[in-house]
Amino acid sequence: MTAATVAVPLPKRSISPWVVAAAVVIPTFMEVLDTTIANVALRYIAGGLSSPVTDSEWVITSYLAANAIILPISGWLALRLGRRNYFLLSIGTFTLASALCGMAPSLTVLIASRVLQGLAGGGLQPSSQAVLLDAFPQEKQGAAMTVFGMAALLAPVVGPTLGGYITDNFGWRWIFYLNVPVGLLAVFMCSAVVADPEYLQAERNRSRRRPFDTLGLCLLSVTMVCWEVILSKGQEWDWLGDPFLRVQTLLFLFVFGLSALIYRELRIANPLINLRTLADRNFRACCFIIFCAYGVLYANTVTLPALLQSLFGYDATRSGLVLSPAGVFALVMLFLIGTLLSRGFDARYLMAGGLLTMALGNYWMAHLTLDIGPWQVVWPRVVVIAGLSILFAPLNVAAFIYIPKEMRGAAVGLLALLRNEGGSVGTSVAQIIEERREQFHTLRLNERLDALNPAVNQLLTRTDPLFFHRTGDPPLSHQMSLQVLEHERARQALSLAYFDVFTVSAAVGVLLMLGVLLMRRSVAEQGAHIGAE
Repeated sequence: MTAATVAVPLPKRSISPWVVAAAVVIPTFMEVLDTTIANVALRYIAGGLSSPVTDSEWVITSYLAANAIILPISGWLALRLGRRNYFLLSIGTFTLASALCGMAPSLTVLIASRVLQGLAGGGLQPSSQAVLLDAFPQEKQGAAMTVFGMAALLAPVVGPTLGGYITDNFGWRWIFYLNVPVGLLAVFMCSAVVADPEYLQAERNRSRRRPFDTLGLCLLSVTMVCWEVILSKGQEWDWLGDPFLRVQTLLFLFVFGLSALIYRELRIANPLINLRTLADRNFRACCFIIFCAYGVLYANTVTLPALLQSLFGYDATRSGLVLSPAGVFALVMLFLIGTLLSRGFDARYLMAGGLLTMALGNYWMAHLTLDIGPWQVVWPRVVVIAGLSILFAPLNVAAFIYIPKEMRGAAVGLLALLRNEGGSVGTSVAQIIEERREQFHTLRLNERLDALNPAVNQLLTRTDPLFFHRTGDPPLSHQMSLQVLEHERARQALSLAYFDVFTVSAAVGVLLMLGVLLMRRSVAEQGAHIGAE
């Protein structure tokens, strides 16, 4: 029996499972979409709310941090409230929070609304997956999970394109208002077709006698918040050189909170996060791989639009369109890999191929120049996303294949937590690398820009007469020529910094292949579902 096989009897339903799938995938796609849809609009949000661009990054990290806090307790909430009730409550709250984001008068209010949005959205993915597994018979769960995988994988790819188009044509607030009609439709559809099966109702009665790990939730919240703030503000506050000791204090709280959380969760019978699942070496390796792989995905998704907008002058719509063709290839690869797995291919080999493909795509991007057109950016991005599509389904087979049935719920929550947190870390680390390496490359370029450099002299020889013809002032003409040189130096340094992000991403992809060597044989049994965790 594999990780995805459902041992409980399915309830008899008169509603087609595909109708249920159509209903529950809508809120899942909407929730995952919101992790990236705002990426291309950060500069517009900062300008519209009169805030620094660096502070607008909180729009992304606050959402992901809130998601990370709620994911481990989503199963407990579904049992206590009823999965149907919790699912509908999450959709309704997510829709309300989206409206509040759109109406936010300041960045502080927007961030607070995004936190509420993340807390509500954290329960949508696990609940929708569980509903799909109960709605479909075992022999069709592969198709059901492929639909779920399409939503979980395609939404981050489509997000920048859709966000860019809406921002340019309607304003950044409409990237949040868009969720309101979609959320209302999802509430209507899910309330009509989603119901709790009998086994879940019986489990709900038993769960009421189990104590909730309140201390574990508090420790998790402290750990996640400190971690996110350090990643987002560490560069701005000069890391351990912070004179106000903010980074040092947060680092201490993070280490203390994480240590206490691990100690607590390993010693109680009903832990919030069941770390005992990490005893399985397949699952342990897959947790590390999915964390880093989603870090690479989000680093790429944040860096590429920023590069196109800052150095090529693309607007949000055009930069989004450059990223969009990758989504088509993601769907093709998802179905192809699902077919290979169902025919007995070892998931480890497919995982290694996906990681290598992802690394090659990033390596390709790292060797681009500023003399390129949009299609020369499209194809490397296609390779990166195709690699992630190859990795996605095999990883879910390998992760759960040796996990005992009674621990699978906890394993799903932990893997989802690490996947989301990997995206948050990838976003922050990419921005840190870009800022640090831009300073480095500026200093290195300065070493060659002197009066003894023939290229510098040729530039000044060409531009001085040009500006003199317009101004008639020799000193001013020379000063304007030097400004042209300075502008080009800044442009080249920034481009090299962006390309360094892709280089690091490629290196991470290659190193992750070593994790595959630590795993046991992972072949999906016939009839087992293949898709997102």
